[in-house]
Amino acid sequence: MSAPTASALKPLRGVRVLTLALNLPGPAAVMRLRALGAQCTKLEPPAPHGHSTADPMGLYKPAAYDAMHAGVRQVRADLKTAKGQAVLERELAKADVLITSFRASALRKLGLDWPTLHARHPELCMVSIVGARGARADEPGHDLTYLAENDLVTGLDLPATLYADMGGSLLTTEAVLSALLRRASAAGQGQGVFQEIALSDAAGYLALPRQWGLTTPDGAVGGAHAGYRIYPCKNGRVALAALEPHFAQRLCEAAGLRAGSAQKMHTRSTREAIAAFLLSQTRAQLDKLAREADIPLHTLR
Repeated sequence: MSAPTASALKPLRGVRVLTLALNLPGPAAVMRLRALGAQCTKLEPPAPHGHSTADPMGLYKPAAYDAMHAGVRQVRADLKTAKGQAVLERELAKADVLITSFRASALRKLGLDWPTLHARHPELCMVSIVGARGARADEPGHDLTYLAENDLVTGLDLPATLYADMGGSLLTTEAVLSALLRRASAAGQGQGVFQEIALSDAAGYLALPRQWGLTTPDGAVGGAHAGYRIYPCKNGRVALAALEPHFAQRLCEAAGLRAGSAQKMHTRSTREAIAAFLLSQTRAQLDKLAREADIPLHTLR
């Protein structure tokens, strides 16, 4: 079999993406689109005095900003001025896809609502990242609030990552691909396509396993199954994922549990026996066990 061609590895080679999106979801999507071969341009407002960018991400975490904008052409323009609008129009005329992250009211003020934009640039596709849809379109929100409303925030601890933002970035990438495919289809007739991505929807999609009862406390991957939990060990913690019957069987054998324990992984007695075994083991011992017995686990400090 011959090696894949460069075009096969970069399916968006030749596609031109213009982004006005700030902060995380839009830039993270652009980072992925760049990896797929798209030619990406970022139009930002003029930077405040003493700063290199007006993007909030560039102000509070420059390293993250730089990672997401590697290879992205930068253009600066104040879209509230006639000169800035002229710069925007020149860039729009060259683009295949526009990505925004403004509220609907802001898009209308800038003349970038879809009906107005489509009339000026009928072949241009647009992906609009918003917080929520419909009546909530202008409601303020952020990753944390969208996770909270979908029951993805536990206690007073902040989530380990920005799930709604990163999930929204993946949905945005998907929306760009979908819009381009539809435009290129016979039904699309080369006309631009509008897609709206809501971060609240991204959080809702990530929350489906919880809504289905998989990750609630009584769910198999929410703590009810003794083989799928986080336990303390002698000098740290262990993330154990012996969920399937054959993994559970190997775990119970390694722990010296009585025959039939692997069929009782939802009982308190099995959970306590496994907890006692793991607490007697060091991280090194458990890492060795994982390799030799083929048990899915990962030790942590």
